[in-house]
Amino acid sequence: MTEENLMSDQVPTCPKCNSEFAYSDGALFICPECGHEWDAQTSAESDDVIVKDAVGNLLQDGDTVTVIKDLKIKGSSQVVKIGTKVKNIRLLDHGDHNIDCKVEGIGPMKLKSEFVKKV
Repeated sequence: MTEENLMSDQVPTCPKCNSEFAYSDGALFICPECGHEWDAQTSAESDDVIVKDAVGNLLQDGDTVTVIKDLKIKGSSQVVKIGTKVKNIRLLDHGDHNIDCKVEGIGPMKLKSEFVKKV
């Protein structure tokens, strides 16, 4: 068995980006492509997305949230007003916008969880 095969057998792929180039650094595994760090114990756990709203409530797919501040929409003159209720959200595990949703009167868009509050 070559050293390359030995390394790939011991170090799992990155749970965030599935990179094969993750490496071990003491008790942690590190992905050089996306920068994700995880320990050996959590690498065996499920890859559920953990997203919290602005006040720390745990969000799940299908939740209803309200917008807590006016949000300008890039490339448009429209604004998502404070208090806008967004139903049936879907959580994303990549990028800085971690909520996928449809805002009534505006259409499909992505939001950051730090600007919403669970209803």
